[in-house]
Amino acid sequence: MPTVSMFYGIIIQMFWNDHPPPHFHALYGEYEALVDIRSLEILRGDLPRRALNMVQEWAGDHQGELLENWEQCVSKQHPKPIPPLV
Repeated sequence: MPTVSMFYGIIIQMFWNDHPPPHFHALYGEYEALVDIRSLEILRGDLPRRALNMVQEWAGDHQGELLENWEQCVSKQHPKPIPPLV
């Protein structure tokens, strides 16, 4: 699973053969959540509140890039790196 960004111990990854709706995986320690790219809500899993707030802030800033990466993955192409939250 390609990593598209990392910040503050959070890893953001996307699968090539993943299922709709467009989403990404956010990993933080033993936690993992699938986050909807359009609504920025958790589809499945869990993250601590602080990590979730950072993920949602980052995803809101990079929503267009995340949707482009989703299309890349659907086309079986490698997603592009996205700058971390600063």
